[in-house]
Amino acid sequence: MRNTVRVSVVAVDPVLEAGTLSALASSQEVLPAVGDELPDVTVVVVDRVADPVLDLLRRTRAADHRPEVVLVATELSPPEALHAIATGARGLLRRRETSGPRLAHAVLAAASGDCTVPPDLLDGLLEQRTEDAGAGVADAWGAAGLSERERAVLRLVAEGHETSEIAGRLSYSVRTVTTVMHNVTQRFRLRNRAHAVAYALRAGLL
Repeated sequence: MRNTVRVSVVAVDPVLEAGTLSALASSQEVLPAVGDELPDVTVVVVDRVADPVLDLLRRTRAADHRPEVVLVATELSPPEALHAIATGARGLLRRRETSGPRLAHAVLAAASGDCTVPPDLLDGLLEQRTEDAGAGVADAWGAAGLSERERAVLRLVAEGHETSEIAGRLSYSVRTVTTVMHNVTQRFRLRNRAHAVAYALRAGLL
């Protein structure tokens, strides 16, 4: 991970925005973007994941500096989480479960290219049917499939574990985990690890 990550916050009201920045102040690795500084990560705090929120995620990700996005929502169902990940969110948290350290971890994970999803929410995502995705995505993943090793690695990536942690949990070398993720992203022409997790979930292969 980087030594310092610059973060901005978009919230439904100024008080909530200030509170979120205050919660992140406990981490020496996360600093607010000030002045003309461009954020590495934008934290978006909302009540529900409705269409306007998904539009906001798209606009944020489409900015010239392409910040990563961590979404914090009051209510977050598996279908909503699935849409948020597919739209570009790198981390998902529920507000009632979001402490300063946990939010900082999600921000740092997003900045380093990892995707963080609460374990119980991940279980709900895994129950989503293949038909939730477009036929092209489902067919592409279904034709090639994922090995048990690839499934195991992708699940731990989705839970927010770093490469070294995944290697330790699965008794693999760090190089093996890196190779697994490289092979998956190259085989399916995906942008990064979060993209791989999102598409695997949408295709029902995790």
